[in-house]
Amino acid sequence: MKNKYLDCLALFGVGGAHPGGLQLTKRILSREKIDKTKTILDAGCGTGQTSAYIAEKYQCHVTSLDTNKLMLDKARKRFLSLQLPIEVKHGSTENLPFDGELFDFILSESVISFTDVPLSLQEFNRVLKPEGVLFAIEMVQEKPIAKKELSSLLTFYGIPRLLTESEWCNLLKKSGFKHVKVEKDLQQIDEIDLELGADFTLSEDIDGNYFEILEKHQHLTEVYKDVLGFRVFRCCK
Repeated sequence: MKNKYLDCLALFGVGGAHPGGLQLTKRILSREKIDKTKTILDAGCGTGQTSAYIAEKYQCHVTSLDTNKLMLDKARKRFLSLQLPIEVKHGSTENLPFDGELFDFILSESVISFTDVPLSLQEFNRVLKPEGVLFAIEMVQEKPIAKKELSSLLTFYGIPRLLTESEWCNLLKKSGFKHVKVEKDLQQIDEIDLELGADFTLSEDIDGNYFEILEKHQHLTEVYKDVLGFRVFRCCK
C-alpha cells in the first residue's frame, strides 16, 4: 500500500469522498443527455456509490474502475446487493484497460490528482468517443502557500503536485481536450459531509493509525480551506 490517505478511505469504505459528494455528482449529470444507450466510465470508482447511482438512475452501461482492490471488493458487494449489472475493472487511469473511443462519458471524482496527471488525461482522451465528455472534479490551489506547508500537504495526500485552475486547463488542452469549461462550485461542501456520513463500508480491525489519518485530513481541510479549493472541469475533444 503506497498511499496511506487513499488506503484510509478504502479501509473506512468512504462513499462520496470527493469534494461536493454525491449531491454535486447528481447536479452535474442532470444537465447531460444520458439514456440507456450511453456508456459511462466511473474512473476511480471507490466503493461504487456514484456508479450505483448512475446505473439506477439512467439504466445505461456503467463500467467501474479502480486501482485499489479493497475498494473494488466493496463496490462489487454494493452492486450485488442492489442487483446492478455494472462491469468492474481493476486498473489504473494511467494505463486504461480499454480500447479507444469506447465511452460517451467519463466521470473522475478526485482521482487524477493522485496520478501522473498528463498520462491519465491522455488515456481519458484516448478512450472517449469523438463526441464524448470527461467530467473531472479536482482539487485546486487557490493561492500560494509556503513551500514547507505545500510539501507537507503533498506528502500527506501522496500527490505529486497541487495544480491551479489555469494549470489544470493547460494540461487538459495539451492532452487533446479542445473545449474545457470550468465551474467553481460556490456551495462548499466538506468531503465527508452529513448526507454521506452513513455511507461507510468499514473493514474489520482497522489500525488506530488510520483513525488519526482521517482526523488529520479533517484538520487540514479546515486549516487550509482558503488554499484547497476544487473545480468541475467539463472537457470535450
